Amino acid sequence: MGAVSGGTGVPPERERRKAVVKIFAIYGRLFQAGAMTTPLALVFYENLLPGSQLVNRLQDLGYRVQTIGDVQTLVPQALQERPLIVVADLASAQVDVCAIIRDLKRNPETRHIPVIAFTDLKDEQLQTAATAAGATMVAGNDAILDQLPELLDQALQVE
Repeated sequence: MGAVSGGTGVPPERERRKAVVKIFAIYGRLFQAGAMTTPLALVFYENLLPGSQLVNRLQDLGYRVQTIGDVQTLVPQALQERPLIVVADLASAQVDVCAIIRDLKRNPETRHIPVIAFTDLKDEQLQTAATAAGATMVAGNDAILDQLPELLDQALQVE
């Protein structure tokens, strides 16, 4: 039989393992609590340069950012992650982003999430389609970076 500690009848290695598990559990709860207080933005983009700049800008503004590789998973991710806001590039070669925004806004559990969509301002048809789909606002490609704090404030105002 191995040594026991402190008269408890429990081997020291086992006590150490239990203490480590408790410490990890405490750190896990603290980490989750900290993560829960930082607002989450779900971001979809296909073009690397403006997209990565947008992610960096959101992080500079204090947001946790989760990028969406496949915009068709936006609604399930929004259901799971509960973001404060969604920012989406409308110019996709793969899928109709406006249809995905419409799905997000039709779901009773996600319809409250504001959506800032962005695209080339010359594409009025796409802007109109995004607004009709339920985007909270549509910004130009330049404005999304230059005026992001103002756009976020405006989109997050309670109606």
